[in-house]
Amino acid sequence: MKLKNILALVLGLQAVTAAAQDTESPYKTSFKADAPVTAAGIGLSVLGLKLIQDKESLTLAELAALSKDDVNGFDRFSAGNYSKTADKHSYYPFYGAFAMPVVILFNGKINNHTGQVLALYVETMAITGTLYTMAAGNVKRNRPYTYSTETPLDQRTKKGATRSFYAGHTAATASATFFAAKVFSDFNPDSPAKPYIWTAAAVVPAAVGYLRLKAGMHFLSDNLLGYAVGAGVGVLVPQLHKKTSANSLSVVPVFTPGYQTVAATYTFR
Repeated sequence: MKLKNILALVLGLQAVTAAAQDTESPYKTSFKADAPVTAAGIGLSVLGLKLIQDKESLTLAELAALSKDDVNGFDRFSAGNYSKTADKHSYYPFYGAFAMPVVILFNGKINNHTGQVLALYVETMAITGTLYTMAAGNVKRNRPYTYSTETPLDQRTKKGATRSFYAGHTAATASATFFAAKVFSDFNPDSPAKPYIWTAAAVVPAAVGYLRLKAGMHFLSDNLLGYAVGAGVGVLVPQLHKKTSANSLSVVPVFTPGYQTVAATYTFR
């Protein structure tokens, strides 16, 4: 999807929100401030995907030289993990997580601000996508399954085999679920359902992380970082848009010879 179409989508979502004011929203959003962040996030995610696609796969000599002893002690226990079944099962909670922000729209207070919430959701996932793809595109870390000769050779020599850092599925899942829990709580601060919503938000990405670990797709540290990044973005984006919040977040792309990344600045006021 072209960036101009993304901008049009965000503008349309903001327009829908402006027309629905039956219940006051705890958030303040504007096309002028949010559209550039969303567009930049999507653009940088596309760049990150290009970097990922351009990564070189492991050679047979590199595979032969791999040793579990070279993995840090914290992660070594999972070096050599490989399970196609666990990989397949990890997609069930992964895809299910993206429905959670949609499900909360059926809440009466949130439904009146569907456009605004969806715009914030797109912005959240765009930022999460940027952070993940830039990391995965610039950092080479072999997946746990590359350390096992029982893993099919064609699997070990795929370009994706060097994309262990960090756990993108876990990060995206956490962003979606924690975003949903945060938004629900902000619209319904006194709801007795809050503990259950937050529990679900925490458990679903943890399940994805466990299955990705068992599948040999990521080490434990990759999953922990992915969980933290995803949950952090999922909570911070709505929080920074709260009418009572005077803090600000800026995301700036950084380009140097042979290296591309993104710098995020959080300002307390």
